[in-house]
Parts: sequence; C-alpha cells; structure tokens
Amino acid sequence: MSRSGALDDNEIQTEMNKMVAFISQEAREKAREIQVKADEEFSIEKAKIVRQESLSIDSQYEKKKKQAEVGWKISQSTAINTSRIKVLRSRNDHLESIFEEANKQVQQLSNGDKYKEAIENLILEVLLKLLAPTITLTHRPKDSDLIKKASSTANKRYKDLSGRDTKIDLDSALPDDGSGGVIGASLNGRIKVDNTLEERIKILEEKMLPELRHDLFGVNENRKFYT
Repeated sequence: MSRSGALDDNEIQTEMNKMVAFISQEAREKAREIQVKADEEFSIEKAKIVRQESLSIDSQYEKKKKQAEVGWKISQSTAINTSRIKVLRSRNDHLESIFEEANKQVQQLSNGDKYKEAIENLILEVLLKLLAPTITLTHRPKDSDLIKKASSTANKRYKDLSGRDTKIDLDSALPDDGSGGVIGASLNGRIKVDNTLEERIKILEEKMLPELRHDLFGVNENRKFYT
C-alpha cells in the first residue's frame, strides 16, 4: 500500500540514517580496497627492493671473493718465488764454496811435489794440441827451472807419440801468485792453449756442475732435457 503526502520528522530521520549508513558502508569498503591494494603494492615493491639489494650484495661478495683469491695467489706465488730464490742462492753458495776449496787445493798442488808431474803432462797436452814446429810456453817466474826440465821431458814424450820435432820458447809472464800451469801459443800467438790450473778448474767446474747439482740436491723436477 503506497503512501502519499509528506514524511514526518521521524521518517525523515530514519531515511537519513539509512543514507548515512549506506555511505559509511561504501566508504569502509572503498577504504578496505585501497588498503589491500596498497599492501599488495608495498609487498611487491618491498620484494623488488630486497631482490635488488640481494643481487647487489651477491655481486659485491663475488667481486671481493675474486679479489681475495687473486691476492692470495699473488702472495702464494711471491712466497714460493722468494723461497725458491733463497734455495737457489743457498745451493749456489754451497757450490761456490766447493770450488773455492778446490782452488785452494790446486794452489797447494802448485807448491807441492806432485806439481812437477802435473806440469809435464800439461805441457805435453799443449804440444799435442798445437802440433806446431815452434811454440811459446808462458809460465810463472818461480817455475822457470821446473818448466825447463818439464818441457824437455814433455818434448821427448811428444816426439815419441807424434814423430814430430818442435822448438819450445819460454816466457815467464804469468803472475807468481797464480795457481801455475802454462799457456802454449803458436803462429805468433794467434793460436793458444790455456793450460793454467785456474783454467782447468773452470773447465772442470763447467763439466761437473750439473753432476754436482744432481749428487748434492737430487733430480731437478723442472728440468725436462739432460742432453
């Protein structure tokens, strides 16, 4: 049944209350929608920021890790090289001490009884290498008498071995503080044979150095060729 006519005050108040309640309900629902959407956007943005920061931290960590690895390898290589140099220097010093001792013994030989036999063999070797009709033997001044006798004997042995004759001239130009021996020369000094004891020690050092290293320090793991 429809009603006509104006609404009284109570009815107006009731209708207004309904309208206010409807508007409030709409506002609350809209606010909830806005809050939900804001929460979703916040969660998305937060996750995005966290991921970006996580990737940045991982990148920095990998960079620092690589830097640390490179630094460690450099330090290790430096330590190994320093240690290797110390070992090589120590080995070299030891080998030098061996040859210094050998030089001392050679010096003693040149002042001992065995020197006569040695000098004769050194002169004979010079004669056999030069095979010249005339040679000059350079020696220490203090060996002059010994050289005269030794060269005469060596010349006879040379003739027996080669069937050749040679004339020997003497020159006392080597220093008296040397280890002794002789230097033979022919063709006005153009061809020489250095048979001083110092030179023989040098030759011996070059030939025996690899063998001495092997005997004293063992096989060199870094060496690939031996011939």
